[in-house]
Amino acid sequence: MADRKQLLCCKCNKELEPKKTDFSYLGHTFFTEVPACPVCGQVYISEELVKGRISEVEMQLEDK
Repeated sequence: MADRKQLLCCKCNKELEPKKTDFSYLGHTFFTEVPACPVCGQVYISEELVKGRISEVEMQLEDK
């Protein structure tokens, strides 16, 4: 398994750690684990997540 690139917070310069994070859209909430700064809490949302899970949830909610 290849090593993943280390992600650093641009504000705190600390390594991001996985954190369960909630997202809200159109009054609905879903949870997923994303890299987050342990100091300031800023999260990193990858393009893969945006085009994958978030896009799917968005389409499902808009179809209702």
